[in-house]
Amino acid sequence: MTDENKVTDKFKQKQGDIILKLMPTIRTNGFQTLKMDEIAKIVGISRATLYKYFPTKEDLFHRVSDGFVQYIKDMTTVMPKEDNLFASKFQEIFEQSVSLALFITDDFLKELQNTYPLMYDKLWEMVQFREKQLLSFYNEGMAKGVFNQINGRLLILQDQMLFSILDLKYLMKNQLTIEQVLFDFYELRKLQLFNSERLSTVDDSLIMPRIEYLSQKISKVLY
Repeated sequence: MTDENKVTDKFKQKQGDIILKLMPTIRTNGFQTLKMDEIAKIVGISRATLYKYFPTKEDLFHRVSDGFVQYIKDMTTVMPKEDNLFASKFQEIFEQSVSLALFITDDFLKELQNTYPLMYDKLWEMVQFREKQLLSFYNEGMAKGVFNQINGRLLILQDQMLFSILDLKYLMKNQLTIEQVLFDFYELRKLQLFNSERLSTVDDSLIMPRIEYLSQKISKVLY
């Protein structure tokens, strides 16, 4: 790797660190009214340093939106061809759905549409593309007899429950831990989706480290 590439990677890493520190505030309070000096205070750097990495607030949110687009693009992989691979793909999709629900909330999308419509269109197009990929995955699993015969669009709609589940007031009111509620939701989806004869192909021990990681990430955002 050349020195120039190292500098570029460090620059992008610092941009990513700034955005990650800012995301809890964006999720809770939105971003439309945020000023650059407020952002600098939230992420713990000087305003001059913030301007070094993001000359304008629009640049920052371009990076946020493009990051989401790239994340969704990276996760839209080729659908499994072998029956025994549907279980691992299901677990991968579960992890992705939780991560997306944590940050791409309805409020975030509405605010993005009102403030930066071109960014919204780009992100929404990728969200719709992911839904088409999910439908293909569910339909392929049903065709092979791995999944129960369920309306795939209802399964996608069910992911909206995650927005309510990943709410601090909901968790506290119902005395639920993040890890517990994630595993319960995972179990619900697994039992609902997989044919009873194919449940044995799902190795729950593989999802536990992912749920633990997700719980830690969610805790940093919610608390």
